[in-house]
Amino acid sequence: MKGNYYGYIRVSTKEQHEDRQVIALEAFGVSRKNIYMDKWSGKDFERPKYRALMKKMRPGDVLAVKSIDRLGRNYAEIQNQWRMITKEMWADIVVLDMPLLDTRKKDKDLTGTLAKEKGCGLEESLWRSP
Repeated sequence: MKGNYYGYIRVSTKEQHEDRQVIALEAFGVSRKNIYMDKWSGKDFERPKYRALMKKMRPGDVLAVKSIDRLGRNYAEIQNQWRMITKEMWADIVVLDMPLLDTRKKDKDLTGTLAKEKGCGLEESLWRSP
């Protein structure tokens, strides 16, 4: 099943720039009209554009983010969102700077995918909230 490609961008402050994320998402094939951006903290997922994106996505769609920390900062919350998107919405997630985090190719389970990558030097401390 093929669907639409969407991108999500998050910057924490109005002073931060989203250009790098936009360029990466467009290079991946996400059209600018399908890129949603919040200038908001990553502490939770109560972000206006993220909520709008979740309402828009359908089974077979793909959500791309430049890096996992652009999705959020709280590991448990990221796991919950990952599960919701892949298991309940039947959509896929691609983290552009971590090729192992691409559910189009792998099991749709964040924990299992991270366990595979952990052997490559990914430390769990990277996922802990500050």
